[in-house]
Amino acid sequence: MPRLGANEVAAGLWSRPYRSLTAGLILTVVLTAFEILAVATVMPIVVPELGGLELYGWAVSAFFLGSLLGTVVVGGILDRRGLLGAFLGSLALFGVGLLLAGTATTMPMLVAARFIQGLGGGALTPVSYVAIGRGLPEALRPRMFALMSTAWIVPAVLGPAAAGVIAEAVSWRAVFLGLLPFLVIAGILTAGAMARVRGGAGGTGPAPVRVSGPAADRSGGRVGNAIVVTAGAALFTAGLALESGFVVGGVALPAMVVQAVVTAAGLALVGIAFRRLTPPGTLRLAPGLPAAILSRGVLTVGFYALDAFVALALIQWRGLSPGVAGIALAGGSLCWTLGSWAQARWAVRRGYAFFVRAGFAALMAGIAGFALALDPGVPVALSFAAFAVAGLGMGLAYAPQSLIVLREAAPAEQGAATSALNLADLLGTALGIGLSGAVLAAGLRAGASVGAALLPAFLLGAVATAGGLLLSGRLGPAGDAGPADGAGDSAPGLA
Repeated sequence: MPRLGANEVAAGLWSRPYRSLTAGLILTVVLTAFEILAVATVMPIVVPELGGLELYGWAVSAFFLGSLLGTVVVGGILDRRGLLGAFLGSLALFGVGLLLAGTATTMPMLVAARFIQGLGGGALTPVSYVAIGRGLPEALRPRMFALMSTAWIVPAVLGPAAAGVIAEAVSWRAVFLGLLPFLVIAGILTAGAMARVRGGAGGTGPAPVRVSGPAADRSGGRVGNAIVVTAGAALFTAGLALESGFVVGGVALPAMVVQAVVTAAGLALVGIAFRRLTPPGTLRLAPGLPAAILSRGVLTVGFYALDAFVALALIQWRGLSPGVAGIALAGGSLCWTLGSWAQARWAVRRGYAFFVRAGFAALMAGIAGFALALDPGVPVALSFAAFAVAGLGMGLAYAPQSLIVLREAAPAEQGAATSALNLADLLGTALGIGLSGAVLAAGLRAGASVGAALLPAFLLGAVATAGGLLLSGRLGPAGDAGPADGAGDSAPGLA
């Protein structure tokens, strides 16, 4: 797209040059968010019809594993072949997965369908990021990320309830199949805008740096490394779920030993592939782009170590009803959006790194507050406020990390860079949930109460968040803004 002047930037995301891209990306986010949130609601209805209760967990994990593979593979495609083909291909895979899930007759078929959905859903995130990086001026990018965060609100608040009503009134299959027409609309709305995006949108920040081989194919090729990281994540997930030992050569191996071996093997595979799929220096905290990618992974470790167990803590430990506990979850989502809009409003003045640091600090405070609220003597209202603060921290830090990556990567390598960012995001989520879940399970097996078992699980998240706050010093000076002040001030809103 051509570089635009200040008056054209001031027109906002809904002006003629950006309207179709904005609308298409927002609709895509709404659809994928609704599908992700709705599945958890309908799965208890699906299992009695299809059987295969032992595959229940894999129906959820398959989407995550497919997302890992999709997000890695699409990064190279974006840098070699452009946006349109990658976008349509991602939508097509997501649609095929929806169709197969909606017509599944067995649990293995549903698991396979969820994996295909994950391939498409995982690929859509880097595609969207690159579209923002190449198709929008830097002054509008923070607002676009805030708008995408806002697009999660309706699915987060209404999605699970709507899915339950649809499943009861029509069929659980309609939850999957009913999204297909909207997927076609999203493709039609966005395809033309994607085809017009040719290169960087031209911001005025520092000169981009090359990701140099990152991800290109430093060892064994992207596809091979994508398979390795997916296999490693599968091993890690399976290892954490093990509850029984094995007998090998007449020697009984305790469950804890088997679990440690399998999860360690999975982490080793993930580490090898992660190093090859991310920019040089990511694991040694090199300043700038590598640090931004690693900090995203640390951020999601901390948040999801808390988020995955909020409902459990409130319902089973503090005795609240599911409906009341849902208010806490909705509050966290709303505050995430609030934080995202705050960074959109002031990021160009205070700098992206400032908001990443503020986000880590708020998340750490939120985790600490929620852990304190595990004490029955503390008013339960503190847990609601604490999770809201944690959500605010995610909103403050999440989009600025993406913006740093888009600014620092050369336009021709934004696909590989945003793919690495999303890879860190997914792996951080898996580590946060998996490790905290394992700590919780170990505590419960040892006879601890739910509250006592959750406390060390939350401490894991707090430690990760504290490490992320220290790591954020590698992102650059706190006042290192994105676009120049004049460009930032010329984009006052979304009107």
